[in-house]
Amino acid sequence: MSSPSILGGTSLFTGFTKLCKGLAVVLVAGHIVVQILPPAVNYLALIPARTIPFVWNLITAGYIEQSIYGAVASTLCLLIMGKLLEQVWGSKEFLKFIFIANFLISVCVFITAISLYYITRRENYLYMPISGFQGILAGFLVGIKQIIPDQELSLLRIKAKWFSSLMLLIAIAISFFTAESATYLPTLIFGTYMSWIYLRYFQRKPETKLRGDPSDEFAFSSFFPEFLRPIIDPIASIFHRMLCGRFETSTGDHGDTLGGAPLPGSDPIEASRRRERGARALEERLATAPSAEELNKDALENV
Repeated sequence: MSSPSILGGTSLFTGFTKLCKGLAVVLVAGHIVVQILPPAVNYLALIPARTIPFVWNLITAGYIEQSIYGAVASTLCLLIMGKLLEQVWGSKEFLKFIFIANFLISVCVFITAISLYYITRRENYLYMPISGFQGILAGFLVGIKQIIPDQELSLLRIKAKWFSSLMLLIAIAISFFTAESATYLPTLIFGTYMSWIYLRYFQRKPETKLRGDPSDEFAFSSFFPEFLRPIIDPIASIFHRMLCGRFETSTGDHGDTLGGAPLPGSDPIEASRRRERGARALEERLATAPSAEELNKDALENV
């Protein structure tokens, strides 16, 4: 199968799933609500000083786009990237990923804002309304890196495994020239990292009854250029022990273990095979799906 069948060509803009369309309606509706009723932002967006008692904004904030540009961009990216991931993960896992990632992102952003306030004593960190789907979209890029890392975007000739890293690099560069970087940069960073944590250690694979993706190709250092990996790996191991202590493993002749028992999903060969199967299945599904031109031709013939 050719790369353009996945990340280029007319198929990129067709075949959107019902779930993705439904989520797109949620994003559009959320934007309309805050435009018609601006005070709704105070209850739906994440405002750290008001999160207690309005704890529901840890969930609602991710689905509220305050600007028309954000609403349009998020809707298009959701439809395009979402259909790729949903076909590989399945609708249930796709929706589960969005819910878990969104909640974890909001919690991390909340903690970061409170910490910045205590460090700087600047009240704007407590009262800035933070919202948007960009954190989930950052997570989608991590998912695409996992399932089709070597596919290329036909227009830019960039492999999918670098999309997430380039997005963060551009966002960090822009943050030096914008005064409101605190409203989006932590969301993108945590969206990337928390999504990787979930996919790396927790995501279940019903077809294999394994969990996570421990392959070297999906290690945290794989987000960085090759020459930086000897530096990143020791740092990543520290955060690994802090955040994922229950997945501590000891390496021996029998592979990774957890308390003497094999760690579920710890076979790198099996993880690689699962990723290959996912990429192959995605290519086959997109290749066999009828194009818009074929559908129009069939419709004319039926008439």
